[in-house]
Amino acid sequence: MNLSNQRRMAAEILKCGENRVWIDPNRTEDVADAITREDIRSVISSGFVRKLHEKGQSRGRIRYRALQREKGKRRGHGTRKGAQNARSPKKKRWIRNIRPLRRLLRELRDEGKLDRSSYRKLYLRAKGGVYRSRAHLMQHLRSEGYIEEEV
Repeated sequence: MNLSNQRRMAAEILKCGENRVWIDPNRTEDVADAITREDIRSVISSGFVRKLHEKGQSRGRIRYRALQREKGKRRGHGTRKGAQNARSPKKKRWIRNIRPLRRLLRELRDEGKLDRSSYRKLYLRAKGGVYRSRAHLMQHLRSEGYIEEEV
């Protein structure tokens, strides 16, 4: 029994795709007799034709994978696509390094431990990439006598 026409009309009435139209297999004769849109509406109201629920895609596996990545798993050589500087750009690394250095220099200047000329000289050295980290800068400041060593 070919119910493709009924299925098509039901899909239009139910505002869904033809694959989501369910026709009761025990009532196919009643549905086959429905040839107008009004007939289709009546078989829908009697429950012989229904709209099926949309099938979703489970996000459970994706959530699990994301949790694993947060822990640092699944980030090995086989997973990586971009080059090292594509994954963490040089500029980002520079920003992470320079901001704490500049903050430290600013604090020392505001506290009065550095005068303006020394601050400016050290600022430009930091800009030139002389200091690897805050600890390196502090070590340099102590060894050059800019600030006295704390005992």
